[in-house]
Amino acid sequence: MPNTTFIIHAYDDVEPIDIGATFGVLSMAKRVDPGIDMILVANKAGPVRLSNGLEIIAPYSVTNCPAGDVLMILGGAAWPQVSKDEQTLDFIRTFAQKGIVASVCTGALILAGAGLLDGKGATTRRFAPTGTETPLALMKKLYPGVKGTEARFVDSGAVVTGGGVVLAVDTTLHLIARLRGTDVAKETARIIEYPWSGNDGAFSEAAGTLKTAAA
Repeated sequence: MPNTTFIIHAYDDVEPIDIGATFGVLSMAKRVDPGIDMILVANKAGPVRLSNGLEIIAPYSVTNCPAGDVLMILGGAAWPQVSKDEQTLDFIRTFAQKGIVASVCTGALILAGAGLLDGKGATTRRFAPTGTETPLALMKKLYPGVKGTEARFVDSGAVVTGGGVVLAVDTTLHLIARLRGTDVAKETARIIEYPWSGNDGAFSEAAGTLKTAAA
């Protein structure tokens, strides 16, 4: 099987947990399957300041990013600005012509800004601090053409959107299972000690059971 390359796109004020739940999970998965590769990219190569001051280094910019199979767009407080940034949106739209585009948390609102979610089912973070509007509610208000739903993740084929915060782990494991095999995802979940529920994307908290998410 050829290698699978995941491109992780970062920008200022991305939540650090979104890096850990994507790049970090893929890093552990590479111990199980060396055919997994990860590349960090930003609009401009160099330091990227994450939320609350943590800095990481992106070795590539969107103009010299190597080829990849999956582009993952992360969440963060700056999503309103990034969802209108033409350089980012052009990068996403161009990648979407040849590969899978995925989001975690409020990254879905950036994909919506790029027009990738029109007419599709999608999810994002469904909770917010008391007194503030949830990202899922904002998605429904700002992008009425998107079928916003509560889910761990929604797989629409060429586009995959994941829920909020720690659910980025579920989204990443789902992509690993889809592209590298369920056994790789299960073993990755085991070694990171994460109670992964498998490939069903939706959940029913009332019933306490998982159901398949409709795309």
